[in-house]
Amino acid sequence: MSDTPERSASQEPQEPTLDEQIAAYQREYRDLDPQVEKVVSALGRLNRRMNVAYGRQLADLGISNAEWEVLKTLVLSGAPYRLGPGELAKRLGLTPAAMTHRIDRMAGEGLVTRDRDENNRVRVIVELTDEGRTKWLEAMRMATGFEEELLQDLSSEERGALGDALIRLLRRVELTQPDAGGRLTDLD
Repeated sequence: MSDTPERSASQEPQEPTLDEQIAAYQREYRDLDPQVEKVVSALGRLNRRMNVAYGRQLADLGISNAEWEVLKTLVLSGAPYRLGPGELAKRLGLTPAAMTHRIDRMAGEGLVTRDRDENNRVRVIVELTDEGRTKWLEAMRMATGFEEELLQDLSSEERGALGDALIRLLRRVELTQPDAGGRLTDLD
């Protein structure tokens, strides 16, 4: 029996099932390991679908994924949720010009403030506003509900094992592709 959900007759096929994809790949490339391909393809599809779901949630809140990334980075910096624009750009893998544009838009929406540093008038500080923190908290509530629903069929032990396995995969990628977390200049 297949591990891939079946399509109903009324659905218009947009992409092959995982089993169909793997079978097609094996026809063309006989050295393919179907277990590896199943894991990698499932992760890719899950990532795409999760990104769509998160994007819809953010759109419901009136913020973009790009704005979410700034809010998240400021929250991760810890109270009082302040960073310089250069540090924000570095952490997000953006150019300073792209970061300035993003900050301008977010300041106009009341999600962040941009003020001169009291101790160094040359330096600018970007700070999360109450509105920005409220948006971040609501996005977290929505995401948590979605994630709980996503993992509802897994036991606590299975969730732990899956998390551990994914962390091992992530560490492997980080070791072999250390620049894969940020902006890749060779792919621009």
